[in-house]
Amino acid sequence: MLEGNLIEVKNIKKYFPFKRNILGKTISEVKAVDDVSISIKKGETLGLVGESGCGKTTLGRCIMKLEKLSGGKLYFEGEDISSWNRRKELIRLRREMQIIFQDPYSSLNPRMTSGQIIGESLDIHNIKPKQGRHKRVKELMQIVGLQPDQFKRYPHELSGGQRQRIGVARALSLNPKFVVADEPVSALDVSIQAQILNLLVDLQNEFGLTYLFISHDLSIVRHFSDKVAVMYLGGIVELAETAELYSYPLHPYTQALLRAIPIPYPERERKGKLIEGDVPSPINIPHGCSFHPRCPYRCSVCSEKIPTPELFKNDHYTLCHFPKTLQERKEM
Repeated sequence: MLEGNLIEVKNIKKYFPFKRNILGKTISEVKAVDDVSISIKKGETLGLVGESGCGKTTLGRCIMKLEKLSGGKLYFEGEDISSWNRRKELIRLRREMQIIFQDPYSSLNPRMTSGQIIGESLDIHNIKPKQGRHKRVKELMQIVGLQPDQFKRYPHELSGGQRQRIGVARALSLNPKFVVADEPVSALDVSIQAQILNLLVDLQNEFGLTYLFISHDLSIVRHFSDKVAVMYLGGIVELAETAELYSYPLHPYTQALLRAIPIPYPERERKGKLIEGDVPSPINIPHGCSFHPRCPYRCSVCSEKIPTPELFKNDHYTLCHFPKTLQERKEM
């Protein structure tokens, strides 16, 4: 594990059985996450972007140990947690890693008040004397911008932004070091999105949190992340510092995603080619470069080998824009 990394993911896989024969043996699998390797430094935010169904949420759930790995290694602070599946191990891990779910309503128990929801983890982990938990919950509510009179309100009595703040407070209740934010603002209005994002930034600065920020909105990711990983069909196709990736995207898929960002000038024409076709099935991922069936720069070799900088020196790749190095991209 590299020094300074809080999370180290090495070649992890998550396959879901799709079809079984009469004997119960799996004959077909959905490759939701396929051989992914990333690392996240302490205090850093890694943005994870891609189209719906590319495996972003599954990757986040694998890191959180909410899904059992099909293969690969997962390290937290240098400790191998790949095989941690027992209740005792997972309870220990929950004090270090938490998740903010996408839907601020369905992720909350409708039969519990906001105070009970935030304080539930304190009860489970037996943190603080019982008489001190009420005070701790009030402190958490204040930190995330909730009012004291909302302590006894149920989720249906609160707005979407307030419900998401409860989710944030619940994630912070155990003082975790790492938080997976799974599209935490996608179900909210634009003005509320800004409030929640600014809140997450403030909390990171105050408590030194490390984030995996999952989103399909590249504008938000640019504002929020230190590094960005682009995911397609269960794999990472590009990973770079935020400023570098947005200024000089190398992979055609990344370029197409950036071109799809809405612009506030309807009269302005978009430059470059758009993505063709639909996302292939994760049950039958194309050979070679998984993006080649939709790539506007594809050539014959793309269906045979996965693109690498070394392969790009080959004459077969003269029509592909991906082989350009960062320096070459800057000179174009």
